[in-house]
Amino acid sequence: MPRPALIIFGAAVRPDGGPSLTLRRRVQAAARFGATLDGPLYIPTGGQGRYGEPEAVIMARLLQDLGVSADAIRQEATAKDTLDSAVACATMLRGHDGPVWAVSSGYHLPRCVMLLRLMGLPARAAPPPEAAMGWRDRWWWRAREGAALPVDAVLGLRARWRRR
Repeated sequence: MPRPALIIFGAAVRPDGGPSLTLRRRVQAAARFGATLDGPLYIPTGGQGRYGEPEAVIMARLLQDLGVSADAIRQEATAKDTLDSAVACATMLRGHDGPVWAVSSGYHLPRCVMLLRLMGLPARAAPPPEAAMGWRDRWWWRAREGAALPVDAVLGLRARWRRR
């Protein structure tokens, strides 16, 4: 059976270099879901931010702390944003014939899945972590994603065209 791939989209790193709660919850959701699959490949994606190490490096360490073998983790530590992550992971997974799962917060998953599909990956959404925010924050992030989705759709189509 083809190996499933779980692409874990990054989130902020705190000023002290530690993972934000959002980043930690995304990794926990990936580990929980990955435990239900047969031999998944975990791909944490996210480059160098303002603080600490790249998001992917921090996520890989968190995965290992949760019992995921280092051999099952392939870091993508160059991406600066969601679109970069989709492009880089699609390049990394070229020729991959197993299922691909996007792992992120619920408000972010539609854009992640859309971009991965635009890059040619048959992506689906993994179960998201529980939201740890109030209704105002939840609506703020939904509005932000609603605005970002069409912009990234256009940029994603352009990136896909350039990859050919």
